[in-house]
Amino acid sequence: ALDEDGFVAPGQIIRNHDIYVNKQTPKVTNRTPGTALTDRDYRDSPAVYKGVDGETTVVDRVMLCSDTNDKLTIKCIIRHTRRPEVGDKFSSRHGQKGVCGTIVQQEDFPFSEKGICPDLIMNPHGFPSRMTIGKMIELLGGKAGVSCGRFHYGSIFGEPSGNADKVEDISHTLVKHGFSYSGKDFLYSGILGHPLQAYVFMGPIYYQKLKHMVLDKMHARASGPRVLLTRQPTEGRSRDGGLRLGEMERDCLIAYGASMLIFERLLLSSDPYQVQVCRKCGLLGYYNYKLKTSFCSMCKNGENMAKMRMPYACKLLFQVLCIVKVLAALAVPAQHG
Repeated sequence: ALDEDGFVAPGQIIRNHDIYVNKQTPKVTNRTPGTALTDRDYRDSPAVYKGVDGETTVVDRVMLCSDTNDKLTIKCIIRHTRRPEVGDKFSSRHGQKGVCGTIVQQEDFPFSEKGICPDLIMNPHGFPSRMTIGKMIELLGGKAGVSCGRFHYGSIFGEPSGNADKVEDISHTLVKHGFSYSGKDFLYSGILGHPLQAYVFMGPIYYQKLKHMVLDKMHARASGPRVLLTRQPTEGRSRDGGLRLGEMERDCLIAYGASMLIFERLLLSSDPYQVQVCRKCGLLGYYNYKLKTSFCSMCKNGENMAKMRMPYACKLLFQVLCIVKVLAALAVPAQHG
């Protein structure tokens, strides 16, 4: 995807794991000024595009500028044409946001006597608690504006100058063009063809697609990278992380009595580890691979050792608590009798 100058050109198709800026950084930063650097003194640190596999995106714009330290800055804007799908988020201009619940074929949509089908059906239970009266007036005003071909002033207050379109004026315009004064329409079922039992409040409203899309949030994994310290799966979609079974989900499994499921989730699927425990002193021992036997450092023998499975994070906690206890004992001065 790279151009001759080392970064991607506008209009270029770019896919997941493609390099869009071929960048190199010097290995040694605190060098003496005036010394010439060769190619060996640089290491590759390219900017790699992270997207969805199988998705074809296009570089929209590339901007070259310099920051406050006169360093070259390259910014790329990447666009992708997407169709609405189930789970994508939409919103009107009044904060009435929601996700797409289902996508229906146009022939199954309800239609009016004039043959008009709605593009989007919204549940009216969002109005009483949110009190977005402006959305209702936008619907009425938009319907009247489309009918008579002029702009409507979007204020709900009748102003002294006479510029505002009050609901009564909008209703008169609707009646003049053959609509109901309340903005409701008589619809027929698209599946059965029968008239619907209620009038439906229908009209044009400006909707926008928000950036929270299913394609960017969809995530699953079987096995993958782990954290070095705790040996547990990494966190987050960007790092190919695991799906966390939190404290509240654990409580639900305990209440349900699914003991083997909670055992599998919190141990087998996370960070299983086998430890050697001394039955006498209760401390963790170790396994000597040369002698092929377990050994306890405190008791100086391996007679009372037992194998045990526990999460690696639990074993790590025990070791940290032992270290803290030893450090606390060393910090307390010995009392002389």
